[in-house]
Amino acid sequence: MRPTRRDDHGGGPRRPGPRAGRPGVLASRNARFQQWEALLDNRTKRQRLGQFLVQGVRPITQAVEHGWTVQTLLHDGSATSRWATELLRAGIAEDQVRLSPDLLRDLSQKDEDTVEVIAVVRMPPDDLDRIDPGPTGVIVILDRPVSPGNVGSLIRTCDALGVSGVVVTGHAADVYDPKSVRASRGSVFAVPAVRVPAPADVVDWVRTHPGMEIVGTSEDADSTVWAHDFRGPTALVVGNETTGMSAFWQEACDRTVSIPMVGSASSLNATVAASITLYELVRQRSEGVPRR
Repeated sequence: MRPTRRDDHGGGPRRPGPRAGRPGVLASRNARFQQWEALLDNRTKRQRLGQFLVQGVRPITQAVEHGWTVQTLLHDGSATSRWATELLRAGIAEDQVRLSPDLLRDLSQKDEDTVEVIAVVRMPPDDLDRIDPGPTGVIVILDRPVSPGNVGSLIRTCDALGVSGVVVTGHAADVYDPKSVRASRGSVFAVPAVRVPAPADVVDWVRTHPGMEIVGTSEDADSTVWAHDFRGPTALVVGNETTGMSAFWQEACDRTVSIPMVGSASSLNATVAASITLYELVRQRSEGVPRR
């Protein structure tokens, strides 16, 4: 048996290469590959390792531009686009690993059009101090969201509308689930998104910001989104997709608002409702007045 050698990047013993083929190409489902594979659908392992997978030109570019730590870049050596070539040459990752095309395809979760590069990115701490709403800022609180795709879509909306940060609370979908990261289109790297299991901790933090009003969306509300004055610092609570806001958040809200319906629909998707409310908030701040 040959003695183990350290790889070119100083990351420990060289991982087993292919049984037959090109040297330096990982083609076996060894322990390291299985660890990356687990990041796709195992939330517990993502949390324990403090890592998640990112793919796509814009998401990876956003991660780099916003200073997130890229631990490993995975590729199969066939990258031809200018973006991928420059990324691999830039040395922005702590490590690079070349996989066989089949293994890279498995991690990309696509049958065709395999991505050129997949990034293993380090999670930041879930610290509310990462969010700085300032004197007139806006934060969005997601109460027990079920769908990772909805979480990512809302983060993307928050990015577009200048929200200071997102807090995900309760038993909720994971911000770093691949579906959430993909739906955010890279916005998860631009807008601080913090996971806080206990909603009481979120309320305590909100109350440390003078004048910040907790506003929830509800069918049985104090006023409509058009009539409510959103020009002050605001924490907008978005309820669960099926059950709406929990009893805790209904009690914690200073005000609740509803979206007027003119058709036969009795409610809107939580993501849509939050987007409409945030757009009204931005409109008021731009034009200076709520509608009456």
